[in-house]
Amino acid sequence: MSDLIRRFSNGADAARPARFDVIGIGNALVDVIAPADEAFLTDFDLAKGSMTLIETERAVELYAALPQAVEMSGGSAANTVVGVASLGGRAAYIGKVNGDDLGDVFGHDMRAVGVTFHRPPGGHDTPTGRSVIVVTPDAERTMNTYLGVSSMLCVDDLDEQVIADSSVLYMEGYLFDRDDAKAAFRRAAEVAHANDRMVSLTLSDSFCVDRHRADFRALVQDRVDLLFGNHDELLSLYELDSFDAAVATLRDECEFAAITVGAEGCVIVTPDELVRVPAVEVDRVIDTTGAGDLFAAGFLHGWTRGRDLETCGRFGAVAAAEVITHVGPRPLIELRSLIGDE
Repeated sequence: MSDLIRRFSNGADAARPARFDVIGIGNALVDVIAPADEAFLTDFDLAKGSMTLIETERAVELYAALPQAVEMSGGSAANTVVGVASLGGRAAYIGKVNGDDLGDVFGHDMRAVGVTFHRPPGGHDTPTGRSVIVVTPDAERTMNTYLGVSSMLCVDDLDEQVIADSSVLYMEGYLFDRDDAKAAFRRAAEVAHANDRMVSLTLSDSFCVDRHRADFRALVQDRVDLLFGNHDELLSLYELDSFDAAVATLRDECEFAAITVGAEGCVIVTPDELVRVPAVEVDRVIDTTGAGDLFAAGFLHGWTRGRDLETCGRFGAVAAAEVITHVGPRPLIELRSLIGDE
């Protein structure tokens, strides 16, 4: 076990007790989820399985063309901390919404599931962000995201005391776009490390990695203790075609990572171990939206409970399996009932 993993192997053993297990920072969005066929993707020139940033006009166009949709609070890191709370953990969240109806809905939804939500001051004319998610019959999701005010998060919006009081800081790659948000990530990581807390990052999407590869690699090398991502995101990060080669490069830049590999489960990477954990089989996959978010929730819940790496991976697999059996990126049942943890 590496010195870094040993140091953070149990958040409860930190020099100063933590008020929260995980604090997430990300784009605070409301998801609009609708089923559609392949022809819809073709008609609107949507790249299947991707995440594309869109402007207001495009959001209105897609929304008007969709069949009946389900609207619910979302955002990648927000989904993760909701998952942590559902597992019985203590979770907090920092994200920017406006004082409009969707912003109020987002805040209400977070607090209703037990997540402490730090809502930075409003005052912006820019609306709360939303993501139009098209789900094809094979359960693949294609995301079209209008970031709105969520992307305007900056250093001044951080609640540094809450970050200092959290065992793990979890940062969402989708937000790592504007310079102000990048500065906020770096400052949040500084605060966490100054208080002997773990810093984790999810790559979020190959699209995000492609846009900011150099900055992502610098962040991973200099400030990240635990990296989350999937097979494609890791290949994109290192511009490689071989997963094994990407893992070897990852080991040189980050001591600890949990990489999902679809139906095969996940690979947990440390300097001296490669732990493979199988996925949990389900009868039918309905919607993969939120699978990576909930995997991170399960993994972090296990980690902050001092569980071994295989158990952390298993908790992640269980949480991800629940969320792919229904529409929407958040669990419909209390996840703690599925893991037999406590």
